[in-house]
Amino acid sequence: MTGTETLLRDLADRAELSDLVARHSLWIDEGRYDETDRLFTQDVVVTSLRGEAHGIEQLVDLVRARHDDYARTLHNKSNLVIEIDGATATVRAHDIAVFVIDDTTEAVAAGIHRYRARRTDAGWRFDRLDITPVALTTALERAL
Repeated sequence: MTGTETLLRDLADRAELSDLVARHSLWIDEGRYDETDRLFTQDVVVTSLRGEAHGIEQLVDLVRARHDDYARTLHNKSNLVIEIDGATATVRAHDIAVFVIDDTTEAVAAGIHRYRARRTDAGWRFDRLDITPVALTTALERAL
């Protein structure tokens, strides 16, 4: 590939990986579990404070076991650092999440998400996600 083609490929890969991170937030917040295979490989491994999941079915079960308790959630990912090495990549992102408990209370969490991705025939997919908690509040009185 020429230098221009390499640059275009790198930019396209970064855009696709960034989009996957954004779609991961929508996947959680809107319960788009039917789109799981558009984000993750079948053999995905996820670790978090809430447990570990191996495969898509366990991943959905892990997420639903906690997030289905909330009236609504809103995840915001930022500060993406993407490293691409051929057909694999890593993405580090900060995540701030608001968990609406009910009409009067909410909680806020912060964490670092470390994704590992691989290029598949269908495009980039995450095959690993490690979530490191940074902060979690107790229930807070809602002003809005």
